[in-house]
Amino acid sequence: MAESMATRQAYGKALVELGAKYPDLVVMDADLSKSTMTAEFGKTYPERFFNMGIAEQNLYGTAAGLALSGKVVCASTFAMFAAGRAFEIIRNSIGYTKANVKICATHAGITVGEDGASHQTFEDIALMRTIPGMTVINPSDGVSAAKLIEQAVAMKGPCYVRLGRAKVPVFYNEKSDITLGKGNMIKAGKDATIVATGIMVSEAVAAAQELSKEGLDVRVIDIHTIKPIDEEIVVRAAKETGAIVTAEEHSIIGGLGSAVAEAVVKNHPVRMAMVGQKDTYGESGKPDELKKKYGMTADDIIEAVKALIK
Repeated sequence: MAESMATRQAYGKALVELGAKYPDLVVMDADLSKSTMTAEFGKTYPERFFNMGIAEQNLYGTAAGLALSGKVVCASTFAMFAAGRAFEIIRNSIGYTKANVKICATHAGITVGEDGASHQTFEDIALMRTIPGMTVINPSDGVSAAKLIEQAVAMKGPCYVRLGRAKVPVFYNEKSDITLGKGNMIKAGKDATIVATGIMVSEAVAAAQELSKEGLDVRVIDIHTIKPIDEEIVVRAAKETGAIVTAEEHSIIGGLGSAVAEAVVKNHPVRMAMVGQKDTYGESGKPDELKKKYGMTADDIIEAVKALIK
């Protein structure tokens, strides 16, 4: 496995492998197959690949029809256009009918970078969480992305898989136990807990390593399944460490932070802080520069942890 890769790359590779395993798997795209990495599936299985053009509502409406006809469908476009432009179709045609559609949305969050505010979605997890019965998945690296996509294809019913444009460090390996609906404790700790998702897991690990140099023993948990969230691992962390910082490349309104807070407040309330996109739009720029400007780095997590413990 490479030292770093984008989760969208892992998705594209996994699709080709799954195509051989699942003869009923159909892949669809909205004229972005080179970017979403579905193009290779299209070359390998052209009779099972459909480019719907720049028409996201048609994409997901047709995906629902194919799924209700017995197919397993992975339908991809950028996260902004999947969760945003096609929300009503996803809600009514996929969610309401429990259609077996996997909404595999790429280019999420601030690390879309130069594409700017119009393409940087911070609302998609919040939107998808509200749809009854919708599973919401946000892999942290290439290995977990491949494993979770296979599990998403194997499960029955709709799910939203959030994938990124930029390369991120790979810290899982092929033997790692990555199970849909179960969080992973990446690092043990007793002084506080960082609960992270997606590309922010690597930032959380870096933050915990720096904090250890200052004598702070901080737990790190990867919540790759936002819904249904693993309440057990979250509540145990609340009880055992007494403070939780969430970290996500998403708005702190309605995303991982909200999901963790919901789990904690009804089971074992503790002090919390949330690292993520504040109530603001992004802008065009280099991904690393944008993460720094908008407060989504290891340094921001460190600051939040220290403030809680203090």
